[in-house]
Amino acid sequence: MSLLHVVILAIVQGMAELLPVSSSAHVIVTEKLLGMDPAAPETTLLLVMLHTGTMFAVIVYFWRRWMRAFFASTADFKNFIVALVVSTALTGIVGLGLIEFIENVLLRHQPHAWFEQLFDRLDLIAAALGAAGVLILAAGLAKRGSGASVVAASDVSTNQASWIGVVQGFCLPFRGFSRSGATISTGLLAGVPKVRAEDFSFALAVVLTPPAIAREAWRLIKTNHGSLGPAIHSAVEPSVVGAAFAFLAGLLALKWLSRWLEAGRWHWFGVYCLVAAAFVAFLRFHLGY
Repeated sequence: MSLLHVVILAIVQGMAELLPVSSSAHVIVTEKLLGMDPAAPETTLLLVMLHTGTMFAVIVYFWRRWMRAFFASTADFKNFIVALVVSTALTGIVGLGLIEFIENVLLRHQPHAWFEQLFDRLDLIAAALGAAGVLILAAGLAKRGSGASVVAASDVSTNQASWIGVVQGFCLPFRGFSRSGATISTGLLAGVPKVRAEDFSFALAVVLTPPAIAREAWRLIKTNHGSLGPAIHSAVEPSVVGAAFAFLAGLLALKWLSRWLEAGRWHWFGVYCLVAAAFVAFLRFHLGY
């Protein structure tokens, strides 16, 4: 892979990972347009590093906000932890259950099946993008014009956290169903104020990202029979460069997301997802990607 390809993918990943438009859909389509193989080991390593870069962007951007929102008092911290645990547990139950179903039922006839084998199915990505677009559009229009009030962390109730966790579970196996878009939109529809929905969504992302990275790394090792191989070794340096670009792009994306969410423009991300879904469907059914 060329350094130019790495930089392009890093910018796409960094922006789309944190904007509610699905990074996986954008990265997979970009890889195909660049003539890259999304399943190649060196590409998998690059994506692991790009996810790491965006995770650190989230931590840097939200750290002070989290301290004010969730660590201001013992009560706020306890409420936050309970909501985080409930939401993450339900994400695991729903998401891992769906992954097990895909790998052991839908892909049972394929040896060494991983649900990631569906990542290059542009028809599935288009459908997931469309579903995310409808959810974001509904939440954005429902909350359009309401202010970005700053409230206590207790406003994320156990019931609201449960709905957010369940919906986040569907984001794990279905590439194109934006995690940030789905969780923030679910929070808004459940009555969580805009700023708090954003804070809680990205706190969940920091919890979810390390296990996702670990799974990708484990899959990479298993598919290469415990050996990283020369192709992966040669991809280490450009992957580090990609992580740095993803970090910077991620910070810009978060500033964009916050402004549009607080200004009542959230629904436009839904419109974009619907347009992107139509474009991906065109690539699949008319151009044969």
